[in-house]
Formats: sequence, C-alpha cells, structure tokens
Amino acid sequence: MNRMMTLVAFLQAQNCSNLPGSWRHPATMLDFTTPEYYQRIARTLEDGKIQLAFFDDRLALPDLYTGHHEAAVGAGVRVVKMDPSTIMMAMGLATQKLGLGTTYSTTYYEPFHVARVFATMDLMLKGRAAWNIVTSLNSAEALNFGHAEHMEHDARYDRADEFMDVVMGHWNTWDDDALILDKGTDQFADASKVHRLDHAGRYFKSRGPFTVPRSPQGHPVLIQAGQSGRGQAFAARWAELVFVIYHNLEAGKQHYAAFKQVVAAAGRDPAQVQVAPACYVIVAESEEAAQAKRAVIEASARPIDALVLISEVLNYDFGSKGYDEPFSDEELAGFSWHGFRERVVKHSGKKNPTVRDFVEVSGRGTIAEHKVFCGTPRSVADQMEEWFTAPACDGFVLAATHMPGAYEDVVRLLVPELQRRGLFQKDYIGSTLRENLGLPIPRAADYHRRAAE
Repeated sequence: MNRMMTLVAFLQAQNCSNLPGSWRHPATMLDFTTPEYYQRIARTLEDGKIQLAFFDDRLALPDLYTGHHEAAVGAGVRVVKMDPSTIMMAMGLATQKLGLGTTYSTTYYEPFHVARVFATMDLMLKGRAAWNIVTSLNSAEALNFGHAEHMEHDARYDRADEFMDVVMGHWNTWDDDALILDKGTDQFADASKVHRLDHAGRYFKSRGPFTVPRSPQGHPVLIQAGQSGRGQAFAARWAELVFVIYHNLEAGKQHYAAFKQVVAAAGRDPAQVQVAPACYVIVAESEEAAQAKRAVIEASARPIDALVLISEVLNYDFGSKGYDEPFSDEELAGFSWHGFRERVVKHSGKKNPTVRDFVEVSGRGTIAEHKVFCGTPRSVADQMEEWFTAPACDGFVLAATHMPGAYEDVVRLLVPELQRRGLFQKDYIGSTLRENLGLPIPRAADYHRRAAE
C-alpha cells in the first residue's frame, strides 16, 4: 500500500483560527459561540476524508502585553477560550469517521481527571479521540489556577513524564476482554482483569482502579508539539503524532531525519510516530485568484496581533522593550517557550535578538508564521508532494486563514488533486482514528507485560 498523507485541521475554540486576523476576513462567519459553527466545519472535513480535527488551547487569554488585557480584547487577538473538549463532542455528534483531538495541560490538571475525560470521550466517539499533551506556557495560566508563577521549562516536562506514566497506567487498568456482560451467569466483568495502579511518585499519587473500560482503539491517540531538546525527548517517548514548524524544505528534511533518529533511540518504531508541519493552504482555480485571496488574508493582520501573541508564548511583556533593543542573555533564558526562542535565534543569526527580530523571524500573528502553499490545486499539490516525498513530513496540519472557507477550499479543490496522485485516502480506512492514521491498536496485556519486565 502506498504511503498516504495525514491531514489535520487546526482549530481553535474561539473567534479566530490560530491566525488572529482571520476573524476580520470578510468571508469568516462569526457564529463561533454556537454548535452549528463547529459542526459545519466538521461535516466539511469529513466530506474531504480528513483524518483529524484538532483544537489548540490555552488556559488564559493573552494579557501579558502591556500587563493588561485591553489591547488583546479590543483587537480580538485569541481572547475567547471556550472548553474545546465540549465543542469536540458536539462535532463528534455530527460526524462518524472524523478523528477529533484537543489539548489538555499536564501542568494544571490531575492525571486521573485527564485520563477519565479522554477515555470517556473516546468511548462516546467510538474510538476517534486524540489528546494533544501540553505543559502550558505562561504566568497568566498559573494565576488562573491559583499558582504564584509558572513552573520552569524542564521541570514542566519532568512532571509531564510522570503525568503520562499515571495516565497510561489508568488507561490500561481494564484488559481488553475484562467486560463479560453475561446476564445469564450474573457476571459483569472479570475482576482479575481489572488492575489497580497504586502510583506514588515525585509529583503524583494515584491509587485506582480506573473507572472507564477500554475503547475500540485501546486508548486515545497521543499528540505533542515540543520542539526544544527537552520537548523532542518527551515527544519521542510518548507521541504518536507530532506537530512541528518548518520554515523551509531543507530545514524540514534535516529535522525530520534527526527526530526519527531520536524516536528510534527511545526504543520506538519511527514509522509509528508521524510528523506534521503546520501550513497555510491558499488554493484557487487560477494563480491570479490564489494571489488575490492571499492579499485579502494578509490585509487582515495587525501589528498588535504579533506583539500580543509573542508576549503570551514567551511569558514576557514585549511592550516593555524598545523595538530594536536586544534581549539580554538573562531575559532570553527566562522565556517560557524554548523552541520558539531557539528558532528566532537561529534564523535571525543573532545571539541576542531584538523585539523586531522576534516579530519578523517568527511571523507570529501572520501567515508567515507557517509555511504557505499558495496557488492552483496542481501547484499546491506539487509543493506538498515535494515535502512529503523528500521526506520532510508524514502529512500536514492545515491552519485556517478564514472559517469555514479555508477548509472548504481544501476539500473542494486540493483533496481531489491529492487523491488523483495517490497521495491521500479516497475514503476512511476504518471507523477509529488509529485505523485512519495507520497506527496499531495498543493492547492492555502488552502494557502489563512490558511493565513486569
């Protein structure tokens, strides 16, 4: 069977996509506080046989810029943060095959709670759920959860590793055949196939037994997006789908090969860990029409977008610094997202970048933040095929320039061209997300055997 692309729709439970100016686009619909808005998108994605719709999330609105929320709220810069797991379930009720994933933090939740929420969603979706594992970003999130400050970067990942040990232990409490459900013998389940965790570690204590049986896909698919050294090590250990940011094909090829080696060194099969860079797709019937679409999209950006979002992800008020003033070593060391910082240092060529460097190199708040594939269906498919076959990736995370039109354009114009080339599925392989991603279904018995070794 030919290797097939994985396509993931990048969503937000808010007024805009990850592109903050998308709400200003003349074709964007603004009924984002209704279930119909998300169900409309879900049905479009399922019509296009897209494997997964995924929600990014934060646990605070971005109010670090100038130390106040006024600028962000006034400009609508990703300030609405509804609970995406609830919206995900509304989308699930409108679809049958589309995979659905959302973000949950290992820093501000408890493992048992996260394990139960996702195990239940996976059952209600009949094996279509995914969890994007994050360690959270900034002090605003900490303050919303009653903490004085945000945990240090590597300590968050140390906690996350133990968090995953607990979640996986709970998810494997029930053997796949533990349920008997025999009314005639009055036997509900085999108690010998339900295991207690009894975890006691540095960060967590959790006894069990877990309260939710296994889903048709074993347990939810695990997603991660860490690109710092520590983040990559975490992703190599746990993730099955990894989201990345590549600025060009050559960098993508190098990172892809290096990360697959890290996965192999962690004792896992690199073929079972998919890598998908984020991109914007601007596709139209002609090159001229695509460029006209691009101009409208670029006109939706505002300077405030970048400053608000960079302050949010780096946990630093970019309004307190001169635009061309270099950051000190101490300031850079304190930035929350190490992968973001390292990317700007590398591509600016400066050991101590300025505010301008962070805005221009990162492209934050504009379509320049991610790779842009713009043109006709044929030319966009040519570019994506080049990345896929290089190889620099196993698929793509499709960020929306406007809603729902960006997804409709992909499904109507791009997907048929990818299918014609044998690069993308013409139908769903199965009913679970794991089947449609080509991932094996994990067995509880295998988990317990490895734990005993």
